[in-house]
Amino acid sequence: MLSRVADSIYWMSRYIERAENVARFVEVNLQLRLDTPADSAGQWEPLVTTSGDEAIYTELYGKPTSENVVEFLTFDRRYGSSVLSCVMAARENARCIRDVISSDMWEQINRFYLFMRDPASRQAANDNPHDFYASIRMASHLVAGITDATMAHNEAWHFARMGRLTERADKTSRILDVKYFILLPRVDDVGTPVDTIHWSALLKSASALEMYRKRFPTIDPEAVAEFLILDREFPRAIRYCVARAEESMRAITGSAPGTFYNHADQLLGRLRSELDYARIAEVISVGLHEYLDGLQGKLNAIDAAVGQTFFGIAPPAPAKKAAEPAARPRAMEMASA
Repeated sequence: MLSRVADSIYWMSRYIERAENVARFVEVNLQLRLDTPADSAGQWEPLVTTSGDEAIYTELYGKPTSENVVEFLTFDRRYGSSVLSCVMAARENARCIRDVISSDMWEQINRFYLFMRDPASRQAANDNPHDFYASIRMASHLVAGITDATMAHNEAWHFARMGRLTERADKTSRILDVKYFILLPRVDDVGTPVDTIHWSALLKSASALEMYRKRFPTIDPEAVAEFLILDREFPRAIRYCVARAEESMRAITGSAPGTFYNHADQLLGRLRSELDYARIAEVISVGLHEYLDGLQGKLNAIDAAVGQTFFGIAPPAPAKKAAEPAARPRAMEMASA
């Protein structure tokens, strides 16, 4: 497979998954507004923090408000990880590999793109946000389902699955980190109904509340962390995502379990092994924020190694004089063939 084709299908899948996750965060926060007191900046700032792009938001909008955060994360083309920007980038990547993906995949991605570009969508987001963001989630699910049902499960499909699951693991870690580290403004709120509402909202943002309830009787922060990080069976748990991504990596490289053929293969296998043998008590003893921060760094390192190994992307150059502008992060660019 040509490296440009692998690059496009990997990022097509990542962008679709990113659009869905951003929509999840916004939708759950809008619902949370009905269950908690004032619509304050404290409720909306964590969404910007989750994105990791506080500096961009502050430059464009200043202080977080519900209207500005929703606009920034959903429709702002100046922000490369807004839902609209992600769908546009996914469509551009899909357009470059029309001969690799199925016609049904292209048609669904194009419908998703036209839905987000429709001027009526902005009005729908204001008038009926629940239905609007549910439509985004459904459109993303359709892309994933059509990909699995209509595309040969060959090397290209494995690049798509690896991209989708790597992105999903990263977003699950970010929303859990934000909730645990900064979401509650006062220590007094811990263990109160307000705290329970926030943990329930976190589970809803990962479509995990029902499955969590089948496993645990009450909403407990440590149990929530264990479920979203270490569960072997839930499709949005970090451990599950990393394990399935490693399966696709091995299918691409041909490496046997316990071995590796390249640096990306090595890093992904090492992370999967660490998660397999981790226990939530050990994670908490280290510090959940510190653990998740390290986990995000490892996922970023895996993504960089995938780019260098399979797509021919050069590693970041050493820092130069301050007057020279830095390159934009790969994930913020609209990938092209």
